[in-house]
Amino acid sequence: MADVLHHQIHAASDHREVDYLSDGRGIRDWLYTVDHKRIGVMYLFFIILSFFVGGMLALAIRLELLYPGRTIMDAETYNRVFTLHGAVMVFLFIIPSIPAALGNFVLPLMLGAKDVAFPKLNLASFYIYCLGATMMIGAIISGGVDTGWTFYTPYSTSTNGAVTLTAMGVFTLGFSSIFTGINFIATIHKLRAPGMGWFEMPLFVWGIYSTSVIQVLATPVIGITMVLLGLERAFGIGIFDPRIGGDPVLFQHFFWFYSHPAVYIMILPGMAIISEVIPTFSHRTIFGYRGIAFSSVAIALVSFIVWGHHMFTSGQSQLINAVFSFLTFLVGIPSGIKVFNWVATMYKGRITLKAPMLFAISFLLLFTIGGLTGLFLGSLSIDIHLHDTYFVVAHFHYVMMGGTVIAFLAGLHYWWPKMFGRMYNERLAAISCALIFVGFNTTFLTQFVLGSRGMPRRYYNYLDQFQQLHMYSTFGSWILGAGFFLMAGYLLASLRGPKNAPMDPWGGTTLEWQTQSPPITHNFHDVPVLKHAPYDYRNIPQGEA
Repeated sequence: MADVLHHQIHAASDHREVDYLSDGRGIRDWLYTVDHKRIGVMYLFFIILSFFVGGMLALAIRLELLYPGRTIMDAETYNRVFTLHGAVMVFLFIIPSIPAALGNFVLPLMLGAKDVAFPKLNLASFYIYCLGATMMIGAIISGGVDTGWTFYTPYSTSTNGAVTLTAMGVFTLGFSSIFTGINFIATIHKLRAPGMGWFEMPLFVWGIYSTSVIQVLATPVIGITMVLLGLERAFGIGIFDPRIGGDPVLFQHFFWFYSHPAVYIMILPGMAIISEVIPTFSHRTIFGYRGIAFSSVAIALVSFIVWGHHMFTSGQSQLINAVFSFLTFLVGIPSGIKVFNWVATMYKGRITLKAPMLFAISFLLLFTIGGLTGLFLGSLSIDIHLHDTYFVVAHFHYVMMGGTVIAFLAGLHYWWPKMFGRMYNERLAAISCALIFVGFNTTFLTQFVLGSRGMPRRYYNYLDQFQQLHMYSTFGSWILGAGFFLMAGYLLASLRGPKNAPMDPWGGTTLEWQTQSPPITHNFHDVPVLKHAPYDYRNIPQGEA
């Protein structure tokens, strides 16, 4: 009885402790902060703002494609809108979303650290992100670009528009990614809590570590490529443009050598979130911990040698096409290991269908579709027919949005009580998840059919025979948008209420749940000591988990 009373008194004193949100509320306190939690929240704000901009552009694209010919914009405007949609979503939202926002907030807490290894570098990376975003916004204001988010040459070296400014924005954003990656690698190596070896780390940390390795090694390639593109436009140096002695296929090699690893910069953190959510809401120890951990590292390594599958129609030799086709199938193995282990973790578990778990299950279904359709595109004979059609668009969105974005939403709902100390409306969250799932599939399943029937991607106009499927896809985008607006409503509404979140609302076993919600400025009162492996539910009574 005395122990219980002592625990209640200690919990009450913890609850009265000043949290990071209340410790200096002025604008100056936020702008000059080196607290990883505040930096993560600032990242979250700008990342969600970028997602809103990219999402509205996507709705405009789908509305234009509701009918053949002009609906709400002309062809030139359409080209600029879909270019900006891709650039904003990829460079301003998906790549930084989980590592920079959720990773910044949660990773030091999971390691039992007071902050990241280089707090000032962390703040610098945020401001560099803001600078790169400002440059891209400046490009939009000055007329935009119409090259597609891949900036393929020779068109991007000769077209009018703010291509150079956009490219320099991407170049600047790359520094933010590199700094964040270096910071996370150093933090994971040097600031783990006593008793936390490599195989006691949470799987989210393994995912962020693998992502950081890709960021540090691959991002300089896209930076150099954007600089060369700018030099060619400014000074007429023959690098990529064949009219002045350049090679456009060289650009494709440079671009995809970064951009295919970038796909895993996007998806690995999402997989890492799912590895946290599923064992927590299944109340089971994760199945195959080391298999999931090593598969993250395997994906990071193999991702560097598969870029050529984007170039099957670019004139490569038959031998090299066969090699890249084999490697494309190979990279599916570690992803399949993860999916198998997640499902095995859920098997015979006491599953609780809270909002994070609903999004995690949605991720499993959508990402599996995205992964399996990638096998069609990795097959040489089939890819010749499907290349540059809506099949590729659908596959990409099932992996990126059905994978990364849905996982981001799972993580956002999972750690929202820890970040802000407030619980959201579970019923509205379930409705939002259902709307997003139905709307997403309505939007993009139809595009698999469109692509298989020969509808090219990026086209402003199309034949009447494709209209019905385009209409279904557009109607689905409206359902999808409704789900996101509902989510914004109940999450913002939760911030108006009192801080009512307990220390561990879900029954999690990792270290971030051992501090109050929201955490104090220095995360923990004392240095936490890891006493058991993560996800160990075997010794927890059923009533407590």
